[in-house]
Amino acid sequence: MNSKVYYDPKTGSVTPHRQFATSRRQMLQACGAGFGMLPLAWFNAQNANAAPAAAAPDPLAPKQTHFLGTAKRVIYLFMEGGPSHIDLFDPKPALKDLDGKPLPDSFEKVILAMGESNAPLLASPRKWKQHGEAGTWVSDWLPHTAECVDDIAVIRSCWGNGINHAGGVCQMNTGQTLAGRPSLGAWVTYGLGTENQDLPAFVVLKDTGSEVVNGPRSWGTGFMPAVYQGTVLQSEGDPIPNLYPPKSLAEERQRRKLEFLKQINRQHAAARPEETELDARIRSYELAFRMQAAAPLAVNLEEETRETHEMYGTNDKTTKRYGEMCLLARRLAERGVRFIQLYHGSGSKWDSHSNIEGNHSKLCAQMDKPVAALLKDLKQRGMLEDTLVLWGGEFGRTPMSEQGNGRDHNPSGFTMWAAGGGVKGGQTLGATDEIGLHAVEDRMHIHDLHATWLSLLGLDHMQLEFRHKGRPERPTLNEGHPLKKLTTG
Repeated sequence: MNSKVYYDPKTGSVTPHRQFATSRRQMLQACGAGFGMLPLAWFNAQNANAAPAAAAPDPLAPKQTHFLGTAKRVIYLFMEGGPSHIDLFDPKPALKDLDGKPLPDSFEKVILAMGESNAPLLASPRKWKQHGEAGTWVSDWLPHTAECVDDIAVIRSCWGNGINHAGGVCQMNTGQTLAGRPSLGAWVTYGLGTENQDLPAFVVLKDTGSEVVNGPRSWGTGFMPAVYQGTVLQSEGDPIPNLYPPKSLAEERQRRKLEFLKQINRQHAAARPEETELDARIRSYELAFRMQAAAPLAVNLEEETRETHEMYGTNDKTTKRYGEMCLLARRLAERGVRFIQLYHGSGSKWDSHSNIEGNHSKLCAQMDKPVAALLKDLKQRGMLEDTLVLWGGEFGRTPMSEQGNGRDHNPSGFTMWAAGGGVKGGQTLGATDEIGLHAVEDRMHIHDLHATWLSLLGLDHMQLEFRHKGRPERPTLNEGHPLKKLTTG
């Protein structure tokens, strides 16, 4: 039992206050004046004499896949706020005829559930053109991405359950609209480990000073150990602040200080095995020490040629920020980082309830060239074959207008695309209805999407388990099916 002090304000006396024991060891220590610890001490001594204690297994060591996958790593380009699929990848000619008119009666039920029953329909003013050998439709907002469509599979039939940003971002990252579950990057790190012990296994970058909706929960671990969470790198200035020690601190001295700190932390953690954040902090000190040699090389964009910088647009004010992020993602990927998530429009900047023309024009100009450069760069280096690149937001936009020139959230049907990592490019999969409101063909729920990405990595979403309170937890909540057409066409 634990001893605490109890103060009686009436008498001014101080007496011990007992609580029930929290572990078997504490119970034995308290029973019979501590005599219960004698046999336990004897058993521990016997074990110590028999063999030295084995080192705890490294949770980030490379792991065996369930089957042979086609992708080794993921670069996830997250457009936060909800890009409009019907203005980017999913043209709807019927909207031109219905522009300004109310929604047809056949759609009324869906819209009433979303609270948009009276809004008139809004046609897309975009110019559309087919690109590549397969004739993939892309709007004039994305001229650079259009050059890469033969390597891209466009999925027009995505859908989810999150109507607002908090629920949508949460579900796209964790599979559920409510907080508390591990992110996709955490599941991948848990299932595969890392290829480079000197860099974080899961890296997150965001393009603005605004926080991503839900903050660290978007790359957190939920009920899994904190060691699998994402590490946020800064997209401006020093990507890894406070990494380097003072020049006056010699490496050997720093090593000794780190060993002493590790010893104290381990002693503290031994009595608190349920606090995985402490173990993650201890490991982060070790990783930071190793990163002092590896990270400067990884994040040093000055090593790249002028032609590479021009391709990513890092020399242009409009594309500089996301261009540097995409270039850094390629450098991290080639050094074995397992999961890299790049947020564009951090703080729901893609949200366009009004003036979608101005909003999307600006954001597309920022990310289109860097994203295309990333695909081309990976391909010319032979990395696209085993690097899965994902693009999309938490949901799409409605075909109805809002405030006259904007669009509301639409989780019922939207577009994502995937490239590399075994994905067969040059194809368009699934479909929404004639006005782009609802996914109707080859519908892909977010659970299906997650199951598909994991499958490409060689992980079966139903075999990837983590025991939490005796319950087998899985990344897709026991739902979802991989989209086979993505790799076979």
